[in-house]
Parts: sequence; structure tokens; C-alpha cells
Amino acid sequence: MNILMICTEKLPVPPIRGGAIQTYIDGVSSILAKEHQLTILGRDDSSLENDESVEGIRYVRVKSGTFENYAEGVKEFLRSHSFDIIHLFNRPRLVKYIREVAPQTRLVLSMHNDMFTTNKISSKEAEETISQLDQIVTVSNYIGRTIAELYPQAENKLKTVYSGVDIGRFVPPHSEDAQRMRRRIREENNLQNKKVILYAGRLSANKGADILVQAMPELAKRHSDIALIIVGSKWFSDDKVSDYVAYVRALASRLPIPVINTGFVAPDEIQNWFAAADVFVCPSQWQEPLARVHYEAMASGLPIITTARGGNPEVILPNENGIVIENPENPQEFTEQLTHIFSNLTQARNMGQYGRKLAESNYTWERVASDILDVWKEVERKIHNHIPISDENIEPLTKELVSTIHGQDTQIQPIKLIENESEGDIVKNHVSTKENVKSILLYELSNKNSLIESLLEKINKKAEDKNHTNINQIIQSTIGELEEMIEKVHSNHKKKEATNDVVNDISTAKLYLKNH
Repeated sequence: MNILMICTEKLPVPPIRGGAIQTYIDGVSSILAKEHQLTILGRDDSSLENDESVEGIRYVRVKSGTFENYAEGVKEFLRSHSFDIIHLFNRPRLVKYIREVAPQTRLVLSMHNDMFTTNKISSKEAEETISQLDQIVTVSNYIGRTIAELYPQAENKLKTVYSGVDIGRFVPPHSEDAQRMRRRIREENNLQNKKVILYAGRLSANKGADILVQAMPELAKRHSDIALIIVGSKWFSDDKVSDYVAYVRALASRLPIPVINTGFVAPDEIQNWFAAADVFVCPSQWQEPLARVHYEAMASGLPIITTARGGNPEVILPNENGIVIENPENPQEFTEQLTHIFSNLTQARNMGQYGRKLAESNYTWERVASDILDVWKEVERKIHNHIPISDENIEPLTKELVSTIHGQDTQIQPIKLIENESEGDIVKNHVSTKENVKSILLYELSNKNSLIESLLEKINKKAEDKNHTNINQIIQSTIGELEEMIEKVHSNHKKKEATNDVVNDISTAKLYLKNH
């Protein structure tokens, strides 16, 4: 297939200026390009060409600045280019711009942050956006939950795909590459024979670097041979000293231990600092989606101390590859857990080794790319089976099914959809029955021909008052399965005549009610 991936307007791809999303796209793109024709659209950068092909991947870069300017650049590109799938990242608001010029292209949205909150997108626009998406890929279950809580109709479109790491670049401590990097960094910074604590991330209050620094004085009393490395800057490649950066450095300057402030480190150099460390700490204070530094620490064979914030704990098995702090606003919590690590070096080493195994088995770019390919394959199936882009009719139909059943005391009113041959219309004909109930709800596709495409559901049950409660309970518990059935029938039954053959299959497999 011909596929376009659209990065955000903040930083370019490849990640020459850093960025988690940019690193993600760069990590999987070469693998994806082996299976599909791939174009990556991102923001421009003075050190990169605006249109180039590298190793079979086309990179197109448009002017950025504001989101609106970037969106217009995306639209302009799409006016003269078409794709089977557009996979956009972290910008649900971009969907409406894309739809203006690509109304029929299938859309996949990857979410790396909580961008569906009402202060970032209106409820109306969010609902319209969700209806236009085939799949929403999230970097953590936490992000998926935040979307589903606001918009339950998105739940069946959500799929968690954890991020990955280059396990050939971030290497375990026993490897020759790691030992060489470790030796060089420690010699250059006078860190020989030190127990080194590593922080890596942006320097902003919600990342909590100041909390970690405040944990050091008491820790130094217990372990005088410690050192702290702070890797990061205000905003990725921007090394300007903000008020917060100045505050953290002022706190650190008063510590009785060596502190190394590196500022921004290029993505292709960051592995050196992980190799130099003995423990990695993520003191995040906010509901973080899932910081990718956890994967880098695991691949580097470091024990991890992180916080119970957002999706960060999802990749930590307590006391196996790391430790989760429940009250990260308290510096003493970090003091205690770091004391535990340095007082139990064998356990710490085992944590690091297990983290490396997890990285190798679960968090490679190959695994991430495989999951993305599965998403695209499912979208391709929908394309081939002419399943409509918008699912705006699905939720009303499920509600209609429930209300139909709840609305009957001694009978269930089946719903028939009959095609008017002369006018080509679909009309509803409600028929009551007091015999064995056969409730058939047919799903009408929203296409120009108005042909019946699939059978949604059938319930076959004697119309006895005492059983209606059971019917209601079963329907309530299986609403989440209805959309799956829609897709199943869409894929297998193209003609109206075929729907009768699938009636018993669905009712037996999903909602067959035993006669009493």
C-alpha cells in the first residue's frame, strides 16, 4: 500500500533535534518501508532538504511555526498526492484539515499524549474526529483510558502499542561497547569509583528533576560515593536557561556530591550517558503518557526508579526491573529507594539484567513495527471489503437494539429493513409477534446505493416475561461485542441475500439464549 505518516509540527524527522514521536517514527520507518511504499511528512528544518528520498523512504517537509500553518502545508501537499492510509501522530485536530482534501482516505491516529481533553479539542470536533478514524494507537493503556473515559465510542478503536528502543545502540553493561562508553564518560567527568544516578529528560517542573536533586543531601550522608548526572535542557535542542533550569542547577550546585549538567545531548549520543550510570531515575510529577527513557534504561541494563504517574508504571515489574514510587512529590521517597538500590547491589544488578531481557523480548523497534503493520493490515481488509470510513451509524444501532428489547414486556418487536425496488430506498417495517422471538437488526451502509451490507444481530428466544431480565442482562454485557460482529459480517457477507445464512451463526456464538 501507499502510506503517509504525518509527524507533529514541533520537531523534524529524523530526530536531529530530539523528540519522542520523532524517535518513534525514525525507529520503525525503515522496517515499515520494506512492506509498503512510505512517505513521511514533517516540519522543515534548515539542515534538512524539503523533499528527499533516503533508503527508499520519501521525506517531505513543510513550513511549520503554528499548528494552523503546518495544517495548511499538509493540505497543500495532499491536494496533489493520494494515499491508501494516512497515519498521523498526536494531532486529532489535523483530521478535519485532512478530510477537506482527502475525504475517502483511511486514517489511523497514534496518540503519544492526552490530546483529546476539552482544552485541546472541542467535544464536537473530537466526536467527529473519532468517527473518521479506523484505529487509535496509544503508547500506553493510560492514554487509551483517558480517551475512552471522555469518548466511550472510541473504545473499540483503541489499541495500545508500547514504544521501542534500538537495542543495538543501547547496550547492557557487560558488553564491550557499554564498557568503552562507560570508561570514557567517567574519565572525562571524574566519576571513577562513583555510584552514578542518571536523570534524562526535559528540564521542566512536571518532570521533577528538582525533587530528585532535593533527595541527594540525605542520600549523600548514607552513601558518600554517589554522583548525579542531569541530561537534558528546557526544550529538546534548546539550551536556553529558563527559570526552572536555573533553579535546578542552583540546587545542584550546593550538593556535597559531583553533579554533571550536560544540557541537550543529541539522540545519537545519549546512549553514552546511560552506559555511564548505575541507576536511572524518572521523578515525573505529572500524568505522563509513558516516557520513552524507560525503554532506553531497560535496554542499557539499568535498574529503574520511576513514579506512579500516568503510563510510566506499565512497563515496570516492581522489584524485577525497577521500583515504582507512589508519592513522587516527596524527595524522601527517592532517598529511601536509592538507598535500597545502593545497599542491595546484587538485586540492583539483577533488575538491570531483567530489564534488558524485557527490552530484547518486548520493546524492540521490530516488535513495534510488527504491531503497526497489523493495524495497517486490518485497515487494508476494511478497504477491500468496502467497509465505510465513518462509523456514525454504529452507536445508534446498538442503542436501538437495546431499546427495542427493553421496550417490550411480553414480546420483542423485530425490525426488518425492506428494499423498495422502484425507488431504491430502504424502509423500516416493524412487525410484532408473540411466538418465538426472532429479532433481526440489519445494518444499512451509508453508501450511495443504500444497499443492505450486513446483519448486525439476532436474538432467538421464547417471549416469556420471566426471561426478559436475562435478555437485558446479556445485551448489556455484550454491547462491546456488537461492533466486532459488524466487521465480521461486513467482511464475509456482501449481498443482502447472504444475511440469512449468518443469522444462526451469530446468535449461537454470541447471544444465544437457552430455552427454558
